[in-house]
Amino acid sequence: MAAQTLPAGYSYEYSGLTRQELSAGSQTTFIFLLCLIFVYFLLSAQYESYILPFSVLLILPIGLAGAFFFAKVFGIDNNIYIQITLIMLIGLLAKNAILIVEFALERRRSGMEIVRAALEGAGARIRPILMTSFAFILGLLPLMLASGAGANGNHSIGTGAIGGMLTGTTLGIFITPILFIIFQSLQEKISGIPKLADDEEITNSSGLSFPPVKTKPDYAV
Repeated sequence: MAAQTLPAGYSYEYSGLTRQELSAGSQTTFIFLLCLIFVYFLLSAQYESYILPFSVLLILPIGLAGAFFFAKVFGIDNNIYIQITLIMLIGLLAKNAILIVEFALERRRSGMEIVRAALEGAGARIRPILMTSFAFILGLLPLMLASGAGANGNHSIGTGAIGGMLTGTTLGIFITPILFIIFQSLQEKISGIPKLADDEEITNSSGLSFPPVKTKPDYAV
């Protein structure tokens, strides 16, 4: 359009939000990968494993695919608001998977079978996960249905976050236990079955280690 209408010697440049999007577009991929790396190392430190964190990270593509699907259905472009939403979804979706894996790992360390530990870990956290996730989704509906000034940005954030949370939550509660079974089995083939909780030493605040206190078993009357 500029080549057809502007006189010779004139040119154009972007400004405002468009200029910011163009300058930040090349950094989005780097920031996204950096977030994934930080999450991976934090989970590796928490679980003391370089394999088990994948049972959390592999949930993220499902939720991100849901965000892009909702954006496609509602005719929203891949703008800077969608990209911010994707980074936000990393923490939100990982939180739900972390709860399931954490409870399943505790049960596995107590001596429970790995499949049963995964199922009970998911069952113990399914209600809190559903309550918090759907409360978050309902809270985003005003953004998705917003009108007036700034409505386009609100639509992008609301639609992407709702799509990602809805997809990641509904599918994650079923897929996360399966991923835990797979990666925990791989971890145990390398480092062996985790020690039982009763065999672990207790360390007090002074740094001295003591063997666990053995108590008499409770007998049912």
